[in-house]
Amino acid sequence: MKPTPFLAAAALALTTVSASPASAAAAPLPRHSISASYVSGVSSGGYMADQLHIAYSGTFRGAGIFTAGPYHCARGSVTTAQLACMNDLYDDNPAELERTARDRSAQGKVDPVSNLSGHPVWIYHGTNDSTVKQSVNDDLAAFYRDFGSAVSYNKTSPSGHAWVSPIGPNPCSATYTPYINKCGDDPERSMLGHLFGSVAPPASSPGGTVMEFDQNAYAPNGSASSISMDATGFAYVPASCQSGTCRLMVALHGCQQGRGVVGNAFATKTYLNEYADTNGMIVLYPQATASGWAGGNPQGCWNWWGYGGDTAYDMKGGRQIETIMRMVHALGG
Repeated sequence: MKPTPFLAAAALALTTVSASPASAAAAPLPRHSISASYVSGVSSGGYMADQLHIAYSGTFRGAGIFTAGPYHCARGSVTTAQLACMNDLYDDNPAELERTARDRSAQGKVDPVSNLSGHPVWIYHGTNDSTVKQSVNDDLAAFYRDFGSAVSYNKTSPSGHAWVSPIGPNPCSATYTPYINKCGDDPERSMLGHLFGSVAPPASSPGGTVMEFDQNAYAPNGSASSISMDATGFAYVPASCQSGTCRLMVALHGCQQGRGVVGNAFATKTYLNEYADTNGMIVLYPQATASGWAGGNPQGCWNWWGYGGDTAYDMKGGRQIETIMRMVHALGG
């Protein structure tokens, strides 16, 4: 299947499925004692994880990324997003991207890039992933290494374009909904071990529940839909975090992987909740949604190329970035 240039960049996924209507949840995010915050994501969520990490490296101490490219790769262009940041038909010019990060740091548009030195960054790319080419992921790894980050990069998995989990419903080489694959490994153990320094074995099954919360409360003018976000998001809070100090992990789904398409699959099948129970970790699962062709995001991707006229999409002031940061602060991060 050869998608149109816009659809390919907008989707970072190749299958369209029907979305169910979103409904608002009344619950606010509960406040907790947070010792450290981290961010992770896949595909468009991987790009958004990188953007959050660069913009707020004083808040996020590290990042875990499944299949994405370097910061500001799309340069505000959907064409560049497809040709340079998913494929290698254009040169993504890593040196220029690093200069942009340094310039924005000097201007205060992102946190000081000096924060990135020593930050753990974990990257995973599958050999059967043709949606975002390995060369693009290579440039993501090089970007972080050039800023002194401690990079762990796995590019030998036979995975397709997906988040990989021991309880993923899809076969390893698949690239289709819900984009959560099972490959016989445990990337979450590797990722969390790299980010935290060590990790305890996961629970056999999550002891808590995935709560729903109202994303409108954190969005501009109280309207999540105005920035292509769902009215409802998810969070997982282990019982041990109700009264104790815990870490926070922000986990970002990819295109066609939000609540309106796959329900709570991303919030229950990523294998983060099992580790959350035994490692003192709250997991925040913000939810993007489709905004149609007119809104520039027909497949429910996170904003990594500047859709909706958001020129600050990948720095401080970006509408989705600031909405997520308000959620982080509400939780105590």
